[in-house]
Amino acid sequence: MARFTRFQQKMEQTYSSAGGVSDAQPAPPPVLHDLAAECGVQFNGDAPWDIQVHSDEVYQRILSKGSLGFGESYMDGLWDCLRLDQLFYRLLSFNIDERLGGWARMRLMTQVLRHRLFNLQSTKRAFQVGEQHYDIGNDVFESMLDPTMSYSCGYWHQADNLEQAQINKLDMICRKLELKPGEKLLEIGCGWGGLARYAAENYGVEVVGITVSKEQQKLAQDRCAGLPVNIELIDYRDLNGEYDKIVSVGMFEHVGEKNYPIYFDTVNRLLKDSGLFLLHTIGIYKSIKRVDPWIDKYIFRNGKLPSAEQLSHVLNQRLIIEDWHNFGHDYYSTLMAWWENFDAAWPSLSHKYDERFYRMWKYYLLSCAGFFKARQGQLWQLVLSKRSRPHIYRSIR
Repeated sequence: MARFTRFQQKMEQTYSSAGGVSDAQPAPPPVLHDLAAECGVQFNGDAPWDIQVHSDEVYQRILSKGSLGFGESYMDGLWDCLRLDQLFYRLLSFNIDERLGGWARMRLMTQVLRHRLFNLQSTKRAFQVGEQHYDIGNDVFESMLDPTMSYSCGYWHQADNLEQAQINKLDMICRKLELKPGEKLLEIGCGWGGLARYAAENYGVEVVGITVSKEQQKLAQDRCAGLPVNIELIDYRDLNGEYDKIVSVGMFEHVGEKNYPIYFDTVNRLLKDSGLFLLHTIGIYKSIKRVDPWIDKYIFRNGKLPSAEQLSHVLNQRLIIEDWHNFGHDYYSTLMAWWENFDAAWPSLSHKYDERFYRMWKYYLLSCAGFFKARQGQLWQLVLSKRSRPHIYRSIR
């Protein structure tokens, strides 16, 4: 948190020294001006979270394409904002994503129909997000993440830096699962092997981790060399075997509502009667039958965030909820730390990635930070078991 405070102070000093903004910027249409004003945001205003417009094309893109046009026009350099995280905090606190009318709303309805009519996370599509996002280059993630290579929310209780927050999270997961030496742990969506390595080294378990990313598999295998860890490139639906404990961190967002039943049925099939399953997932504050079109196109193809209602419904008569822990506020700190790391590393990455990629990644990290700060986004850890489990579960924090 100390690093973020310094970052905030630096950004505010930079803005102050810039001497404000010019009065010669194009004026917004009244409908956009009024919507922004309700959120405490101005076009070409003086606040760090105000939108500085460089071309009036921005307005037409917003009106015609909604959030997709807003994000793409930022990637194209048509507008800027000193504090994107604060901008999105204000916009999403007022649910601006649900209040755009006209063609933007029609595009949202297209998203709803797309998710309703098609299984966007079918077996044939399962590897798309790996190819589009996780395989872009390990150098980006190595520069952005902490040494454990954890690409999920850290646990900032009693932590003042990203690495400690991630170690706290990994250890809390292991303790919640009540891991014991010699047990066999399945990790559905193992990333770059951070949790698999930590659990094998510190809790003496044998780990099978699966991923849909070739780049993740290669690096995870290297990072877990010499440990009882096996990293497989496979879809969760194709798994077989029996495990003492199962964990999934930051993967459920790619499952999709149509596949929730088969996902939990697969967990039920693989988990021993005495076992525990920990699900670590981003959640959303209410059930929504669509996704943000910009995130879907540029970041997490075919992703879908669950609501508490959807999770409760699918778990009914499948698994017992032993514990439900929300620490979504910690994702804001995690994303801001990732942004600081990525921005600091950009000079070493810029020979491989262009300026549009830089703006895309900045928009991704800081808009998501605003999403969690506005509490539309939550971060849940659920501990689940079968009814046949004979032991009493006592949760920890």
